Amino acid sequence: MQASDIMTTRLVSIAAESSVYDAAKMLADSRISGMPVVDDAGSVIGIVSEGDLLRRIETGTETQRRSWLAEFLAPTRQLAVEYLKERSIRVRDVMSAPAVTVDESTPLGAVAELLGRKHIKRLPVLSKGKLVGIVSRANLVRALASCAPAQLDAQPSDDQIRSAITKELDGHRWAMAADGLIVTDGVAHCSGAVRSEEERQAILAAARVPGVKGVKDHLEYSVAFTPM
Repeated sequence: MQASDIMTTRLVSIAAESSVYDAAKMLADSRISGMPVVDDAGSVIGIVSEGDLLRRIETGTETQRRSWLAEFLAPTRQLAVEYLKERSIRVRDVMSAPAVTVDESTPLGAVAELLGRKHIKRLPVLSKGKLVGIVSRANLVRALASCAPAQLDAQPSDDQIRSAITKELDGHRWAMAADGLIVTDGVAHCSGAVRSEEERQAILAAARVPGVKGVKDHLEYSVAFTPM
């Protein structure tokens, strides 16, 4: 799947020269937490979100004055940015820029990686440089909700289940040895040594392949022996 498969196409954007009051009203009326900011040519140049409007002098939520020493040590650029976010009435001055964007053909894996690494909630989606949609964390969650496993037409055999689990475990350093896996009457029995609870849970999760009727945990913590 790619960005275009799950993106929201009901676009709400705002011009860079608009007022922060217009931005706040649009966010509230549209019940969204952020939107792209576009220039006169329609190019995405930033994002304005609830977080950008959190500290405002109008609502008494501006940053509290620092001690004289902290004020002296703070970079002047940081102080200027804070002042603009709290007092400027132009969206251009309060938005987060530059905007992080993705192409409509970007795989969902890359979308999720960007959202996580950049600690952001949404990404404008572009096609040939033009804004065509928004993909957000909520879109990814909805995509997951639609991926519930389908009912199998026929129950796989024990050998097929074992083969599927072995394939799922293959290549993972935390995986147990293949000879520790036995499948009987559709139930997977997992045996072997693990070094952490996380390893145990990962192995048991890997064993829950389509068709498995149950997973039995026979895993044990490895014991370190100290030479005499």
